[in-house]
Amino acid sequence: MPLRDHFSAVWLRFTRHIDGPLMAIVLLLLAVGAIVLFSASAPDTGRFIQQMKSIGVALIVMWIVASIPPHRLAQIALPLYLVGVLLLVAVALFGVSVNGSRRWLALGSFRFQPSELLKLAVPLLLAWYFQKVEARINLGNFLIAMLLIALPAWLIKRQPDLGTALLVAASGFYVLYLARLSWKVIFLMIAATVPTIWLFAHDYQKQRVLAFLDPGADPLRSGYHTLQASIAIGSGGLTGKGWMQGTQAHLDFLPERHTDFIFAVYGEEFGLIGNIVLLALYAALLLRALMIASHASSLFDRLLAGTITLMLFTYAAVNMGMVSGILPVVGVPLPFISYGGTAMFSLFICIGILMSIQTHRKLVST
Repeated sequence: MPLRDHFSAVWLRFTRHIDGPLMAIVLLLLAVGAIVLFSASAPDTGRFIQQMKSIGVALIVMWIVASIPPHRLAQIALPLYLVGVLLLVAVALFGVSVNGSRRWLALGSFRFQPSELLKLAVPLLLAWYFQKVEARINLGNFLIAMLLIALPAWLIKRQPDLGTALLVAASGFYVLYLARLSWKVIFLMIAATVPTIWLFAHDYQKQRVLAFLDPGADPLRSGYHTLQASIAIGSGGLTGKGWMQGTQAHLDFLPERHTDFIFAVYGEEFGLIGNIVLLALYAALLLRALMIASHASSLFDRLLAGTITLMLFTYAAVNMGMVSGILPVVGVPLPFISYGGTAMFSLFICIGILMSIQTHRKLVST
C-alpha cells in the first residue's frame, strides 16, 4: 500500500467517530475561549496554559467516548451513578474546603469536583432506566426517577453548591420531560420545590436572589458582582474596547473574571457584535445537537442526546443571564469559554456522547 493511502486509512480510522460539523463548532468556541481567557488571566498566563493542557486531555477523552457505542454507554450508567454518589459522600467526609465550600477531592496535586460527574451520570442513568421500562412507563417509574435525582442533588446542595445542585436536578428533569411526564406534574414539582429551596437556602444564597431583584441596595457586597458585570458589558458598546483593553477586568473591578464572569470580559472587549457572534456559535451547537437527537435510533439515544442539548442550552443561558443581570448569580461556567478543568472534561464527554450517537447510527444504517 502506498504511504499516502496508508496515512489516509489511518486518518479515516482515527476520525470515523468524529462528527465534523459538531467538532468545527466546538473548535470555534474553544478559539473564542482561548482568546478571552488569555485576556482575563493577564498578566499571569498560568491559568491559560493549564486550560490548554486540560483541553488537550479533554479532546482525547472526547475521542475515546465517541468511539464507544451507545449501548456500551448504557451498560455503565448504573455503576457510574453509584460511583458518583459515593464520591459525593467522600467529599462530605474528606473533601477539600475552599472559601467555605467543601466541593473537591484532592488526588495528589489535582483537585476533582465529583458534582460535575453527576451532571452526566444522572441523565445517563435515567435514560437507561426509561429504556428498560419503555413498554410500561407509569407514574411509579417517574417517582423512582425523582428519587434518583433527589439523592445527588441533596448531597451537592449540602456542600453547599446550590447552583450545581439545581443543574443536576435540571438534567434529570429534562429526561423526565423527554420521557413525556405530564406538564401538570412538572409544574406541581417546581411549585413545591422553589419554596423548599428558599427555606433551606443559606443566608448568602438568599442575599444573591435579593441582590438580583435590587443590586443597588447593597452595591459593595451582595450586588457587587451584578453591577460590575453590567458595567463591563454596557461599556463594550457596539464593537467593544478591543482585546486586552477592558478596564473593568484589567483594573480588577470585575470578580471571578476568568470563570463565572468571563462573559463580561468578552462583552466589554468585543461589544454587541462579538456577543452576537458568540450567540450564533451556541445556536449552531444546539441546532446540530438537536439534529443528532432527532435522528437517534433508540429511546436511550434520544433521551440522552435531547437532555445533553438542553443541558448545553441551560449552561449558556444561565451564565449569560446571570452576568447580564437578568438571573440571580449562581456558579455556572460558560461552556467551552470559562476556565476549569473538571467542567471542561464533562463538556467534552457530552460532546463525545453526541458524536457516538450520531456516528454509530450511521454505521448501523450502512
